[in-house]
Amino acid sequence: MYPPTARTIPSRSRDRMSYDRATAHAVLDEAYHCALGFTVDSQPRVLPTLHVRIGDTLYLHGSTGSRPLLAARGDGLPVCVAVTLLDGLVYARSQFHHSANYRSVVAIGTARLVTDEREKSAMLTALVEKVGPGRSAASRPPNRRELAETAVLALPLREVSVRARTGGVREDEADLHLPHWAGVLPLRLTPGLPEPDAGVTAPLPAYLRATRTPWHDPTPMAGEHVRLEPLDLTHADELHTATADAEVWRHLNVALPTTPAGTAEVITGALAAQHRGERVAWAQRCAATGAVVGTTSYYDIDPERRSVAIGHTFLGRPWWRTGINTEAKLLLLSRAFDELGAVRVAWHTDIRNERSQAAIERLGATREGVLRMHRQRPDGSWRDTVQYAMTVDEWPNAQARLRERLHRTAPVA
Repeated sequence: MYPPTARTIPSRSRDRMSYDRATAHAVLDEAYHCALGFTVDSQPRVLPTLHVRIGDTLYLHGSTGSRPLLAARGDGLPVCVAVTLLDGLVYARSQFHHSANYRSVVAIGTARLVTDEREKSAMLTALVEKVGPGRSAASRPPNRRELAETAVLALPLREVSVRARTGGVREDEADLHLPHWAGVLPLRLTPGLPEPDAGVTAPLPAYLRATRTPWHDPTPMAGEHVRLEPLDLTHADELHTATADAEVWRHLNVALPTTPAGTAEVITGALAAQHRGERVAWAQRCAATGAVVGTTSYYDIDPERRSVAIGHTFLGRPWWRTGINTEAKLLLLSRAFDELGAVRVAWHTDIRNERSQAAIERLGATREGVLRMHRQRPDGSWRDTVQYAMTVDEWPNAQARLRERLHRTAPVA
């Protein structure tokens, strides 16, 4: 517990106050930015800035030319730091009782200017690690000039208070009969789809991938014929080259891209669906050559009912009937049934795509029926979709047959 002081004891709503150290640390660690309050020339200032906590010290990031950093030289700078996480908006029947659910921390004290280069480097490393575990090893550390241009304030966490509101509407009893909607709108800070900078060739780091459950994790897999790795925009050029064939795209739900940028748009769509939890996409690499030759996905992911579908698959024509597609499906089926505990895996294909239907049947899947006018083709026509599935009871025999087929298939030279 942080000891209450005259500056941290509130004059009202004391039931919302806490001095719990772990709670304060959790709020500080979850938030990415704070408000730094101080005075300069007897004038109040409040600046937004980034922060990171190391133990019982709160570090604040700034520039060597900023006013608070200049004022902190010598005996330090009296500051008040506030961090707030907004968790929801509370709608009451009366305007007076509208409110918000939140968690906030206020820390008061004298901040010192960090002059030790090792301490400053440790703070900057911690700040980078906060935005992504492992990021400090995947980025260039600051050089001496950059360190000299960066200023850091260190605030010992001694006078700290936590204020929070949780729960629902608190209404006057006389207002409960009013015919107005009342309740809570939860708010959450959620990351969007990462947008790579121009020229980036590195794959998307694992800490930037949205993974809701193990079912949504694009775990890398490898066999003798194919390697599956998480699909991202760095695959666009190779994927475009490998699949630039109208026959590859003839029965897909998207039109043939004419440029690598068009293929990148297809990948962006797949990644957006993955970010929403609707799909898990892999790039397919030829195990022998390392070339990107296609892509495949999980979709219709339902961990509760323990089912998933395999599809959105397209493979460059030179690699058809080479064992790559068969082994990719074996890897995906093995993960679904043996690792995730699926009881059912499904496939959907255009009724016109007889080659795809034959390939699915060779996997050992059972044709279950036709979904009429199920999806719209790129040309605007409506397709009938053939649905196949394999159950966990059918998987052992299907697995044995697939392994036997692959045993008879030589890897691509």
